[in-house]
Amino acid sequence: MEEECANPLLLGWIKEWLDQARERNSKGVTVYKKAYESMKACPLPFEHPSQAQQLNGLGPKLCDRLTDKLKAHCAENGLPMPEPPGQGNKRTSGTGVDEQPTKKPRKAKPYVPALRSGPYALLLGLATLGDNSTQSMTKAQLIEVAQPYCDSSFTAPTDPTKFYTAWNSMKTLIQKDLVYEHGRPLRKYALSEDGWEVAKRIQKTLPGSSDNTTAFAANPGPQSSRAAPPVSRESRIDDQDDEDELEEPSISSRLGPSAHTEGPVDPITLPPNCFTIQLVLDTREVRTSTDRDYIANELMKQDITPQVRALELGDAMWVAKCKDPALLSRYGEEGDEVMLDWIIERKRLDDLIGSIKDGRFHEQKFRLRRSGIKHVIYLIEEFSVTHPDAGGGNAQKYQEMVASAIASTQVVNGYFIKKTRNLDDSIRYLARMTLLLRKMYGVQDPSTSGSASASQSDFSSNPSNVTLIPSRSLSSTQSYLTLLDNLRAKNPSVTYGVTFSTFSALSSKSDVLSLRDVFLKMLMCTRGVTGEKALEIQRQWQTPRDLIEAYMALEPKDREAMVSDRLQSLVGRKKVMKAVSKRIAEVWGEAG
Repeated sequence: MEEECANPLLLGWIKEWLDQARERNSKGVTVYKKAYESMKACPLPFEHPSQAQQLNGLGPKLCDRLTDKLKAHCAENGLPMPEPPGQGNKRTSGTGVDEQPTKKPRKAKPYVPALRSGPYALLLGLATLGDNSTQSMTKAQLIEVAQPYCDSSFTAPTDPTKFYTAWNSMKTLIQKDLVYEHGRPLRKYALSEDGWEVAKRIQKTLPGSSDNTTAFAANPGPQSSRAAPPVSRESRIDDQDDEDELEEPSISSRLGPSAHTEGPVDPITLPPNCFTIQLVLDTREVRTSTDRDYIANELMKQDITPQVRALELGDAMWVAKCKDPALLSRYGEEGDEVMLDWIIERKRLDDLIGSIKDGRFHEQKFRLRRSGIKHVIYLIEEFSVTHPDAGGGNAQKYQEMVASAIASTQVVNGYFIKKTRNLDDSIRYLARMTLLLRKMYGVQDPSTSGSASASQSDFSSNPSNVTLIPSRSLSSTQSYLTLLDNLRAKNPSVTYGVTFSTFSALSSKSDVLSLRDVFLKMLMCTRGVTGEKALEIQRQWQTPRDLIEAYMALEPKDREAMVSDRLQSLVGRKKVMKAVSKRIAEVWGEAG
């Protein structure tokens, strides 16, 4: 309670800032929480807020804010403002000689972005949300409102030989703690406390500026010929309810009910013939370290021009690439590509054996299942149990292990296994698959080869639809999978996908992992713990801490059989045998 604190007034103001930071999901929560706890625990009353700098978590800037609050409080209540300690009377030493005051350290120069630069525009764009707003902006929204304040483009490099745009300034603002980002898979941005201070200083320099934080919106200053005039602040806010009072239509009303709304929104069916089918290859898919372009070059000989980029999951996939690059942006989405329901994990036989031995095989299947992709293809290359490189020339002893892994992948996971003789055979398969998908989605082929054309007749002449799941309807990987299951159950003939950037965020190895995901991955690092077994263990002990505490509550001699005893009622692949239970105990039973 603030009343129990020696400085209840100061504590109350810090509590107010802490609550505001929590509402905004700001990084300042950690700072204000530490300051609040230090002030609450302090038994000494302070005559002036500057004395609070001796506490852990209260620096000069926070004490200056407390001083400003105290000044306003004293003025409102007709109270005298206390002087800072050490002022008013000079201190003297024991010899009667005036003691010189300690020289104050120089304050760091406040950050001032260059006029009409990227940071300048981004700060002004975020300031349109309003000082007391708890909302934030997506990248697409922010670029739209910030572009009129910047002489450089946020989407196209000024120098065609470079990749940098004005958007790269966002990294600087985040590093300086002026802007914080949050949200996965769709990232959002908002100003921090320090960011608001800088933005307000910039606002004062704008024509027609006033104390109203939105007054500058109508006067962004000189604009380049390509920049469109900004709309009012209210029209840029995602979830305004009073649209009938706005001066002009909001982004949401201009783009229809699917765009820029909070919570679940309706999927968006792409118009027919508005996209092409594009094969995307992972940058690590190379013939050798010195012949990195072999696969792409061979595909181009078959009229397939692949995109090569770093993939978060899989080695090859296909996307529906919009012919109009701005189509998805009109719905508040990034990029111009929608994921299709086909992904390939390519394995040489020796790599397959190695991944089974070190556990990567199970981890990859786990991530593929959580990707939501319906058609997962395992392409096993140079498939021969007598392959000389597999297992150091002793592939025969791994025959049973490989056969078991393949059977499990087909029967348990439901993935398709494609076996090829060599890399060239794999390239031909990628080309055939691309042509088949073009036929399936009714995309005109630039040219068709004989063998591929014959295979295309397997598909119906009625093209499949591609429907975009807006990223704003997704709050987590689990919500994505649940929504996907519901949509597919209603209409299994439709391809439901997210944008490529959203899929990359959802599939990231570490970016969006929940504690449950991390726990499952940790369990699967133990030899013998498959995905099914890990899920059953996690159902019994929901967090790593629960598992460790359960072990610590037992005598060491009883820990080895704890997991197998608890899961003894399970049958089949979910059951944990005593040998595996012992290995789990050796890792987790000693963690405490």
